[in-house]
Amino acid sequence: MRKIYYLVFVIMLGCISCEWQFKMSDKVDETVAVDRYDRIQTLYLTTGDFSALQQMNTVFPMQTRTLIEDVLHIGKVNDPEINKTFLRFYQDTTLQVLIAETQQQYASMEDINDQLTHAFRYLRKHIPNLDMPEVYAQIGSLDQSVIVGNNTIGICLDKYLGKDFPLYRKPEYGYSEEQLQMMDRMYIVPDCVGFYLLSLYPMPFDSGVTQQERDIYIGKIQWVVNEAMGKKVFATKYTDMADRYMKRNKNATVDQLLRNNNFSDFN
Repeated sequence: MRKIYYLVFVIMLGCISCEWQFKMSDKVDETVAVDRYDRIQTLYLTTGDFSALQQMNTVFPMQTRTLIEDVLHIGKVNDPEINKTFLRFYQDTTLQVLIAETQQQYASMEDINDQLTHAFRYLRKHIPNLDMPEVYAQIGSLDQSVIVGNNTIGICLDKYLGKDFPLYRKPEYGYSEEQLQMMDRMYIVPDCVGFYLLSLYPMPFDSGVTQQERDIYIGKIQWVVNEAMGKKVFATKYTDMADRYMKRNKNATVDQLLRNNNFSDFN
């Protein structure tokens, strides 16, 4: 009997060990790290390095297509002259300043990786079947902040150089003080989470939706962002509405909150 008991005990230990290993591997799978596409982009745009261009087209084809066609709008990625057009576009003095500044401010993005991992682990826990996105950094032309599509998130670093970055303050860009406050490193992860959630839970756009209801909808998204970040990044009367709703409905899930478009429930 002792031998049988010992054998069972060893098997149980093995199962516990396997379970622990599976959990550890799950943790690894839930780690989010920013792909530094911006570094390859910078190498090509500052030196014309052909190997960097090859890497952009072979290792990061989706990112390159998105940047050229959807962010910069300078042509199609398969145009015969697109590489020259792309290179010329960034010879603009302003864009060269942006390239240099992004590489200086974002020499390391470990803090961003840690925040992304924490936030998306929260979302994975609270939203069924949520896929962990692939996240990459790029340098745009002050047009967009975050690009979401095909389970990827592209961060345009040129829009997060800090509210006091001199270029942002030039009158021709017309940024308001409210916009400038958001153009900071601390808003990168909240923006990534918020836009990713909006891609999963699109805002209703039928003609009957009022501005108040749209604000409530954004308030729900921002409340979830706050929870995922573990701090109150956004504080509005609409995030307060979402907070009161969740306190009244203690069994409601994050998924149910985001799917609930009966806006009278939030008054």
